Amino acid sequence: MARLTLHTVDTAPEASRPFVERALAGNGFLPNLIAILANSPQALETYVSVGQINARAQLTLAEREVVQITAARIHGCDFCVAGHTKLASRQAGLSQEEVLALQQGRDTGQPRLDAVRSFAEAVIATRGAVADGQLAGFQAAGFSEQQALEVVLGISLATLCNFANSLAQSPVNPQLQPYLPGRFGADQEAGHAG
Repeated sequence: MARLTLHTVDTAPEASRPFVERALAGNGFLPNLIAILANSPQALETYVSVGQINARAQLTLAEREVVQITAARIHGCDFCVAGHTKLASRQAGLSQEEVLALQQGRDTGQPRLDAVRSFAEAVIATRGAVADGQLAGFQAAGFSEQQALEVVLGISLATLCNFANSLAQSPVNPQLQPYLPGRFGADQEAGHAG
């Protein structure tokens, strides 16, 4: 059970309702993250606005999802790991093996994705004060200064979501549970075994 109110379209503050309605229509269900953020129209608007800005970044969708899964894993937010696992595997074109590697903080075998994961881990661990070699390694993988800052942007978005979920102790929606660490892949393999 969540420690903060899980709002619905009917119970959300008036300023949050348009965002809640769009999330419900876009997902076919109301993600509990949105239901929690609805408690603060400003937090919900920030999440939506920064998400839209992040979507315009030079980083590809797959690279942005690497940042999101990496931050959620480090911050201990299974809700966000599950949500971004779904996006990474269904929309960003990452294979099950690549996503499982990201959930576990391992290399995917894709040099650019691994450079993003490693750099995001360093940014989080050092609060941005990465060593010269870490920045140089990111750039050697073909990334620009703009993209380095876009990793920071993605981490800022993830931090809002990860910390809000942790504060609220948001339950993972049933629609996202198959994508949880330890279940993603295992559920699919069990289904193929029978």
